[in-house]
Amino acid sequence: QVRLVESGGGLVQAGGSLRLSCAASGSISSINTMAWYRQAPGKQRELVARISSGDITNYADSVKGRFTISRANAKNTVYLQMNSLKPEDTAVYYCYANLKPAGELLLRGYWGQGTQATVSS
Repeated sequence: QVRLVESGGGLVQAGGSLRLSCAASGSISSINTMAWYRQAPGKQRELVARISSGDITNYADSVKGRFTISRANAKNTVYLQMNSLKPEDTAVYYCYANLKPAGELLLRGYWGQGTQATVSS
């Protein structure tokens, strides 16, 4: 059973920082893309940042220059460093991994349960 375990959410003042972590565990052959999504109250879930197996990154325009996604492949872990946080960054942040379970040929997508990040003004 593959699962994603997130940590690092919390309450922070505007201008502050948070570092989110997501570790994929279980029987995994390889991990392709990992990403962070977020969903604010009353809004649709949106892609925040994505990182490929070759460390190519993509960011939403709203977070460029403030957020950094990275991964530690040996630990099957992805990070999201969030700096200069704004109240509009308040959301539940979800980890996503596109990976190949051990013994299988096809890629599958997995979601974490989400972690709340709240930015106060």
